[in-house]
Amino acid sequence: MFSFRGDAHKVYLKLRNQTDVKQNKDLQETARIKAFYETFASETLQLVYYRMIKEQSGMGIIPIFVTAVPWLLFLFSEKIQHVLFDNGGMIWAIFILVYLIALTISTVFHFKERAWAAFHIEIIKDILDSRKGNEGIKE
Repeated sequence: MFSFRGDAHKVYLKLRNQTDVKQNKDLQETARIKAFYETFASETLQLVYYRMIKEQSGMGIIPIFVTAVPWLLFLFSEKIQHVLFDNGGMIWAIFILVYLIALTISTVFHFKERAWAAFHIEIIKDILDSRKGNEGIKE
């Protein structure tokens, strides 16, 4: 079933329809990722957290691509119009199609990567927070 609601709602729908929620592939993958991060010492995990923040913040190249390329095309619009439209062929349609496909794929890739970075950051943050809470209890 096609839905515009997004991945969070799709996970909800999958979980709602399963009798044994622990058999869900998405939750098992999340548990494996969390278990992997729990094997790290807190100091190392803190360094991984910093690196994930850097990766999440450094994913700005695609929005720059999305906004800069049209301005670049605008700067050279007279020459581009001459090449694309004066020959009378379908070069302009191919150019626009390729550009829109590249733009769409890169934008989707950008937001998927940001979502994965946020996912890992939240898991790491939860592990570090729970370790801080357990250290306070021991003292």
